[in-house]
Amino acid sequence: MEVEQGKTYLLRIINAAFNDELFLAITGHNLTVVEIDAVYTKQFTTQAILIAPGQTTNVLVQATQAPGRYFMAARPFMDAPLTIDNKTAMAILQYKGVPNTVLPILSQLPLPNDTAFALSYNAKLWSLNSPLYPANVPLKVERHLFYTIGLGINQCATCLNGTQLTASLNNITFVMPQIGLLQAHYFNIKGVFKTDFPDRPPKPFNYAGAQLTANLGTTLGTRLSNIAFNSTVELVLQDTNLLTVESN
Repeated sequence: MEVEQGKTYLLRIINAAFNDELFLAITGHNLTVVEIDAVYTKQFTTQAILIAPGQTTNVLVQATQAPGRYFMAARPFMDAPLTIDNKTAMAILQYKGVPNTVLPILSQLPLPNDTAFALSYNAKLWSLNSPLYPANVPLKVERHLFYTIGLGINQCATCLNGTQLTASLNNITFVMPQIGLLQAHYFNIKGVFKTDFPDRPPKPFNYAGAQLTANLGTTLGTRLSNIAFNSTVELVLQDTNLLTVESN
């Protein structure tokens, strides 16, 4: 990426990873976060960002450092005891007129298990709530939803060791239908999905306590939740300690 001295650039950064949250930084350059998908954002400046899978973050970068070549680097954040690909991906931010023979300066990224940085970064996410931009949160809620996010081990005749690790919401593993959900709904095609997804998990337990090694298994299904139009719904997403802990 080539930049000109003294200019400010808007970078739209997308995490295209399947599962990993990523740290990203540019050597010697602060990142001013101005927008994050699905998150209230009040502008703040940071040395690195933390970005979730599929998420987009817009940052401003000022090209005010000494002309040179600077590494842009990204690597996974994982503070759980899971084996992951922890390689560091790199690109180069290069000032105009600097030859390619100049060696880039290496980025200083948070460590892969730097929970303190992740927590401090997330603590900076605030809304624009003010008299000019009030955050009018609904006080009357018609429906309360509580979804747990976890793992399970299901039987699988074609898998290694005869089992398969599966993700779940409220202990239900989603089965991808052969017909699109909206298509089935619009054309009233029966048998594609059920509208009985539970509002709460079927088996309550200590979701955030000591690691639960018991396998609850999961139920397979294409199950949806019916929400009344124009209703106010509270949705609580609860991570769990099923089989192993993981940041979801």
